[in-house]
Amino acid sequence: MTTGSSHSEILVAREGELATLHEALRRVRGGEPAVLLVGGEAGVGKTRLVEEFTRRLAGEPVRVLTGHCLELGEEGLPFAPFAAALRELVRDEGRAVLQGREADFARLLPELGPPSELGETHRGLLFELVGSLVARLSAERPLLLVLEDLHWADRSTRDLIGFLVRSARAPRLMLLATYRTDELHRGHPLRPFVAELERVRGVQRLEVDRLDREGTAELLGHLLGGEPEPQTVDVVTRRAQGIPFFIEQLAAGADPACADIPETLRDLLLARVDLMPEAAQRMLRVAAVGGTRIGHELIARVAGVDELTCESALRVVVAGQLIVFDPDGGYEFRHALVREAVHDDLLPGEHVRLHARYAEAIEADPQLVPAGRAPAEIAHHWHAANNHPRALVTAKRAADEACRRFAFAEQARLLDRVLELWEQVPEAAELLGTCHLDLLEEAALVAIESGELHRALSLTRAALGDLDAAAEPVRAGRLLVRRAKLLRTAGKSDGFAETKEAYRLLTEAPDGRDRAELLGEVAYLFASMDGDEVERIWEQVRAAVDRLGDASARVYAEITKGQVCAGWVPAADGLPILVRAVDEARAGGDDQALSHGLVNVSDVLFELGRYAESAAAAAEGVPHASRYGVSRTTGVYLLANQAEALIALGRWDEAEARLAEAGRQDPPGLMALPWLRLRARLRLARGHARAEQALTRATGMLGKPYVPCEKRLWMLELRVLAALAAGDAPAAVAAARLAVVDPGLPDRPRYAWQVLATAARAVSFARESAGGRSLSAASLREPAGGRDVLAASLRESAGGRDVPAAPLREPAGGRDVLAASLRESAGGRDVSAAGGRESLSGPGAWSDVVEQLAERVRAIAARLPRRYPAELAAGAQVEAELDGGVERWTAAVAARRVDGPPFELATALLRSAEAQAADRSAAAAALAEATGIATELGAVPLREAAETLARRLGVRPAAAETAAEEVLTAREREVLRLVAEGLSNGQIAQRLFISPKTASVHVSRIIAKLAVTNRVEAAAVAHRLHLLDT
Repeated sequence: MTTGSSHSEILVAREGELATLHEALRRVRGGEPAVLLVGGEAGVGKTRLVEEFTRRLAGEPVRVLTGHCLELGEEGLPFAPFAAALRELVRDEGRAVLQGREADFARLLPELGPPSELGETHRGLLFELVGSLVARLSAERPLLLVLEDLHWADRSTRDLIGFLVRSARAPRLMLLATYRTDELHRGHPLRPFVAELERVRGVQRLEVDRLDREGTAELLGHLLGGEPEPQTVDVVTRRAQGIPFFIEQLAAGADPACADIPETLRDLLLARVDLMPEAAQRMLRVAAVGGTRIGHELIARVAGVDELTCESALRVVVAGQLIVFDPDGGYEFRHALVREAVHDDLLPGEHVRLHARYAEAIEADPQLVPAGRAPAEIAHHWHAANNHPRALVTAKRAADEACRRFAFAEQARLLDRVLELWEQVPEAAELLGTCHLDLLEEAALVAIESGELHRALSLTRAALGDLDAAAEPVRAGRLLVRRAKLLRTAGKSDGFAETKEAYRLLTEAPDGRDRAELLGEVAYLFASMDGDEVERIWEQVRAAVDRLGDASARVYAEITKGQVCAGWVPAADGLPILVRAVDEARAGGDDQALSHGLVNVSDVLFELGRYAESAAAAAEGVPHASRYGVSRTTGVYLLANQAEALIALGRWDEAEARLAEAGRQDPPGLMALPWLRLRARLRLARGHARAEQALTRATGMLGKPYVPCEKRLWMLELRVLAALAAGDAPAAVAAARLAVVDPGLPDRPRYAWQVLATAARAVSFARESAGGRSLSAASLREPAGGRDVLAASLRESAGGRDVPAAPLREPAGGRDVLAASLRESAGGRDVSAAGGRESLSGPGAWSDVVEQLAERVRAIAARLPRRYPAELAAGAQVEAELDGGVERWTAAVAARRVDGPPFELATALLRSAEAQAADRSAAAAALAEATGIATELGAVPLREAAETLARRLGVRPAAAETAAEEVLTAREREVLRLVAEGLSNGQIAQRLFISPKTASVHVSRIIAKLAVTNRVEAAAVAHRLHLLDT
C-alpha cells in the first residue's frame, strides 16, 4: 500500500469545534471580546484546527496575528508569543503601525532599536502599551490573536494574557490560545491560571478530543489516497487511539496495520520515557508487559518490590502523564503506542522473565484480571515466555472459554496458536485429549463463524486430507458442504463438485440429526445449480426429520427450506414457512436459528413491498447475530437488509448509518456485496464525491470466477446506473445490453425487474441523447469525475480493458450464450462493450442497437410475473421509458405511489413532468413534488435535474415556492430542535442514535439551508419562523 502523504492537509471530524470558533468570531464582530482556550493532548490536532480556522478567514476583514511560546521553561524568554505576533505585524504593515512607539516596543522586539528607559517597576506601562495597540488594531477591524503552546509560557506571558483578558478588554479581540493537557502535571503553573481565566466572562475552554473510529477511517482515506480496508482501520484505531499525529505516522509506513512502529515515531514515544528515573523506567517496563490496562495488585506482584517502592515509582510515572488511572482503580497507558514502544525495547531475557511472572501470578490468582479474561491472559503470557507445552494447553483452555462467550474471532486466533504449537509439542494429543483432525475441524468451523474465509478453506482442505471418508461419511459430508459454501462465498467456484460428493456420501450414511441438517444444506446448494434434484433431496430431509422427532431439527429444516424456496417460489408462499420457523426459534431462544431466519423473513417482506416490517425484522435479528458471534457474516446481511428497507422508506441517513456499521464488520468475500451495492447506489443517487470508490469496489467483484445470479445482476445494474450518472449514453447502452442477456435474468424476477427498469432508462436516455434533448440529471450536470466513475469500475473489473464484457461464471454454455446473444442483437456485428464505441459509431448502427435493446427489454418484461407492488411499478416504468407518453408516465407515477420508495417516485415524477411539458401547470406540480422529495433525500443530481427542467419549461423553480417549514427535512427538524436546546453534535448523535459525523453533516446542511452562519442563528431563525412548532 502506498501513501499519498505523510501529513494530512485535511481536517476531519472537527466541524463542531470549527463551529464554536466561528460563533466566537461572530460575537467579536458584534463588539463582544472572546477568549478561547483550546486544550488537547500532543498530536490531537489543536494547531491543525487553528490553521483551518484561520485559512477559512482568508479574504475576510479580520487581522490575524500568531505567536508561539518556546520550550524554555519558567525562566525562559519573556513575552515570546507576543514578540512573534508583533514581529508579524511589523513585517506585514511596517513600523508605521506602531505610531512612533518603536523604542517602547523594542523591549518586546529588539530589532526595533534601543529600548526606552522603562525599569522593571514600570512593567505595567508595557502592558498598557500592548493593550492600547490591541485595542487600536481591533477598533480598525476584528483582531484574532493566536498564542500557541501556552503550556510552555513563562510567567510574564501569562501575566500579559491575564491583563488583556481582565483589564484591557478590547471589544473586537478574539484571543485563541492552545495548550497541551498532557503536559499539565499537578504542579504546573498553567493549571491555576486557566482555572482563573475561566471565571472571566467571555472566556471559553474548548477541548479537542481524540478521533473516533469513523474519524480515523476518514483521515486514513485522505492519507492513503483511497478508502482503507476495515481491518486496517481497526488496527490503526486500536494502536493510534484517535491521535491524528500517530495516525499520520502509521499511515506513512508501507503498511499502516503492520506490527512495527516507524523508527522516528518510536524515538519520539520513548523520549519522555528516557527522562524518567531508572526506578520509574523499570516499573514502566513491567507495566508494558501486562498490557494497556493493568491492576495495581498485579503489577505490584510481578514487579517483586515492596509496596512503598512500587507506589513511589508509579507516582513518578503517573505524574509524567505516561500512565493514567483507569475507571476500575488500576492503571492505563495514556497512549497504546507508548506501551508498544516500551515493550519492544525490552531485552530478550527480560521479555521472557516478565511474561512468565505474569502467567504465574494470574494462574495463582485469576481475580487479578477482569472476570473471564484469565484464560486468555495466561495463554498470552506463556506463549510470549516461549513455554510451548504450557502455552499449548492454556491456549486451548482459553479457546474453549471464548467459545462459551461466542467470541469466535478470539477463539479462532487461539486455535490457530494451538495448531501452530502442535508440531512443537510431541505430547500434544495427550496434553489436550484430542486428535489433530478434531482440532482442524473445530478451527475450520470457528474460522467460518468469524468470517475468515480463506483460513477456513485451508483448514477444511487439511481436514479432508486427514479423513477417511468411507469410515466417516457424515463428517466427510459436513466438511465437503462447508468447503462448497466457502468456495461460493469466496467467489472461487460454485462448489458443485463438492456438493455432489457430499450428497453421495450422505445418501449412504446412517440416520441422525447431523445427516438431516446436512441434507437440507445440500438441497440449498443444489437449488442454484440443479433445481430438478432439489425436491427429491427435500423429501429425504423431511423423512429424516420426521424419524428423529427433534423440534430444533425441524426448526432448522424449515428455515433451510425457506432459503431453498427463496427466488424459486412466490414470496407470498414462502413467507408463512419462514415466519413459523422464526417464531419457533424465538420461543426456543435459539439465537443462531433466529438470526438466520430473520435474514430471510426481512428479505421476503421487502419483496412483498412491506418495507417497514422488513426493516423491523432485520433490526430484530442484529442483536441476536451479535450475541451468537456472527456479526461479520449473518449480522452484515441483516444490516444490509435493514438498510435496503430504510432506503425504500426514504430514511437514507439511517440507511447510511446501517451500511457504515456493516462496513465496519469487514465481511469477507462476496458477503460484502449486499452492503457495497447499496452504498454505491446511495452515493450515485446523492452525487457523493466518493461514489467512484464505492462503485469500483462493488463492480470489481464481477471479476471473480463465481458470482451468484442475484449478486451478478446487482453489479450489472450498477454499471448501467454509473453510465447514466456519467451522462454516457453509449456506455449505458453497452452495459444494459450485457445485463439483459444474462442467463439468470428470467429466473430472478425481483432483481430482473430492477435491471429491466434501469436498462429501459438507458434506452430512453440514448434516444434523448441522439435527439439532442437529454434531460437526465447526469446529462444536464455531469458530476465531477462522473465518466471516470464508470471507466474506473469497468477497467478494474476486467483487467484494464476500457468497457469490458462481464467476466461471468455461468452454467454450461453460459458464456457462449452471452456472446451469441450480443452478436444476434447487432446483426452479427461485434458489439461487446469492449469495442462498442467503434462498432456503434454510425447513426444507423447506433439507432438499431438501441432499438434492439428496447425489444430485448420488452420481450423479457412480457415473460416476467407482475405480482407485487415493486414488480408492478417496475413494469409500468419499463413501458413508460420504452413507449413514452403522458398516459404511460401517469400510470408509472401511480404505480410508484403504491409501491412507496420515494426516490423512484421522484424520478417518475420528473419524467412525467417532461412528458407533460405542454401542460405547464401539471408539469410544475410534478416538478415541485419531485424537487421536494429529492431535497428531503439529499438526492442532489435528481434535484438539480428537476430545477433545470423547470427553468427549461419556463416554470417557476419549486424552491421559490417552498414554504419555510418545507426547507428542512424531518430529520433536520429533529436535529434543529436539539441544536436549539443547546446540545453538542456528540449529544445529538447519542439522542438520535446516529454518529457524531452524521450529526455534524445535518447541522452544516441546516446552516446552509437557512442561510445563516452558525448554530445560534439557525436556532433563532427556526423559532422566528415557527419551524419547531410541529
